Amino acid sequence: MTGESPSRDDVERGVELLTSWGLRVELGRHVLDQWGYCAGRDGERAADLNEAFADPGVRAVIATRGGKGTYRITRDLDTDALRRDPKPIVGFSDITHLHTTVWAACRLASLHGPFVSTPDKGHDGPAEALRRALMTTDPVVLHRDVSQTTAQIRVDGTASGPLLGGNLDALRTMAGAGLPHFGPSILFLEHKRGTGLGEVDRALTQLIGTGALSEIKGVALGQFLGFDVDDGDESLGGWGIADVLRDRLQHLDVPILGGIPAGHGPNPPTIPLGAQAVIDTDAGTLTVQPAVT
Repeated sequence: MTGESPSRDDVERGVELLTSWGLRVELGRHVLDQWGYCAGRDGERAADLNEAFADPGVRAVIATRGGKGTYRITRDLDTDALRRDPKPIVGFSDITHLHTTVWAACRLASLHGPFVSTPDKGHDGPAEALRRALMTTDPVVLHRDVSQTTAQIRVDGTASGPLLGGNLDALRTMAGAGLPHFGPSILFLEHKRGTGLGEVDRALTQLIGTGALSEIKGVALGQFLGFDVDDGDESLGGWGIADVLRDRLQHLDVPILGGIPAGHGPNPPTIPLGAQAVIDTDAGTLTVQPAVT
């Protein structure tokens, strides 16, 4: 478990949820540590992860928080242990660094999923979606949501390949230092609040400039929070977030499906990463095969 320190209450709530599913929970030795804005020192966070990777009794590794500073420990991960004993990693936001690293090293599917401290145990909420993705072999089907800021973006077509990506800022941070070539895949992108249109433009330009996306077959756009659907930025010629995304991504010349309701917003779904996926712009769907067998 890695990232900004969770509260003890959050950890206990997560343990309660997982136990209610019939699972036995083991906590990392340093789960409540804090070092600056990170959840403990780098070596101790990496050691917790590597211990879980190497333990045959551990069948999934679930992050308690979003993973600030995860990029600092990716080179210290024992990916050989994961290759010998595959198990999914669950988390989102900066946990994108873990998802991308283990896929590059092991071709291991993982789960872009919510915190288990999410106080929702209903049949349609994020906790149940996580349970299904973690404990069943059902595919995950997400439908375009016209209320999302990225829903205006569409380049017609269908495409298939492993679904890769996650948080745009995390992927950008990996550029030049661990970002793998994505090959013939479907790229999933989402973005949290805190930066303006110019930063999104820079991040996309940097990501495209690495060449890592040169063979991708399609793009699925999730939530880009903090941007209004209809508001344009006068300093950028009246453009809004959809204009920036369309301008940067259409040159990839692949099908693009915007409006996927996944990211840092409320009620996040769980999406397998590294698993085979299909986007269909006519149907407005992203269908992903399970990450577990």
